[in-house]
Amino acid sequence: MVYQIMLFKLKPEVTPSQLEHLMMATRMSLLKIPEVLSVKCGKSIEPDAQWPFFIALDFESLEKLAMAQDDPIFLKFHSGTLAANAAERLVIRYEMEPGKSVKYS
Repeated sequence: MVYQIMLFKLKPEVTPSQLEHLMMATRMSLLKIPEVLSVKCGKSIEPDAQWPFFIALDFESLEKLAMAQDDPIFLKFHSGTLAANAAERLVIRYEMEPGKSVKYS
């Protein structure tokens, strides 16, 4: 299993209402991608947070992650929704249960 966390700095003009819409659009868009096993996203509860928005995704493997990133839904979400709201992002990927075959999970 691969767990990907994306942290975002938002553009200064993004309002709290727009951030709520971004969270809803994230779940609605990314859950349509077959390779994405789960989507979590949220906003920071700290007003001065350096990274006020996050998206966390689960994938069966690195291959499934690569397939998801090439999916037209992901590309449209990235170039449209994220580009309109995010100023900067940090992507971190983790392997969960290393050495365990996902075939039997």
